[in-house]
Amino acid sequence: MQKESILIVEDEEKILRLLEIELEYEGYELGKATDGIEAFDIYRSRNWDLILLDVMLPGMSGIELLRRIRLKDSFIPVILLTAKDSIEDKVSGLDLGANDYITKPFRMEELLARIRAVLRMKQTISSTKEEEDKWLHIGDLKVNEKTREVIRGESDIALTPKEYDLLLYLLKNKRQVLDREQILETVWGYDHFGDAKIVDVYIRYLRKKVDSDYDHPLIHTVRGVGYVLKDAT
Repeated sequence: MQKESILIVEDEEKILRLLEIELEYEGYELGKATDGIEAFDIYRSRNWDLILLDVMLPGMSGIELLRRIRLKDSFIPVILLTAKDSIEDKVSGLDLGANDYITKPFRMEELLARIRAVLRMKQTISSTKEEEDKWLHIGDLKVNEKTREVIRGESDIALTPKEYDLLLYLLKNKRQVLDREQILETVWGYDHFGDAKIVDVYIRYLRKKVDSDYDHPLIHTVRGVGYVLKDAT
């Protein structure tokens, strides 16, 4: 299992060393920087799972570094390390998209708990995004390539394997007019090459399942050419 990676940006040597020892013991892969300019270069050198970012840094402040990071990446978690009375820095950091902050001096147990919480949230968001990315959409129709689910509006649509293959091909080429030979070659392969009537038959099957119960059709005939999947807009 790959270790989660944390970039520590801290210019106080004692705090940096303490973080390094504790986080290595917890099993994290670490990078470290002691000023803002160096940190930005290290940040860009690879994908990090989390950044621990001190606000008071030489070269470039932690707030400015956070601003630059957020211009490039709105997703990577950032926990700010702030001085006890730096209310303005906390507010600025949260406004710029910091996920959390902890005030110095801090208890290591609390920081570790916050790190775990932020990384769990990152994983949840990543999983949700991956799940969303499996769906292909047009209008109120969506198809999940992994599970082969087909849904229009609130209704599940049951398709045969070949009907599904045909719909998926149309959906992956939505708003493009596809001629019968293209569809035949891609969906049925060379065994059926030249028998274009089978395309018309299966388009009719699809329309009954996908379009017949809805006010606006998604599957359209382009006379003399073939078919296109497009929504009303």
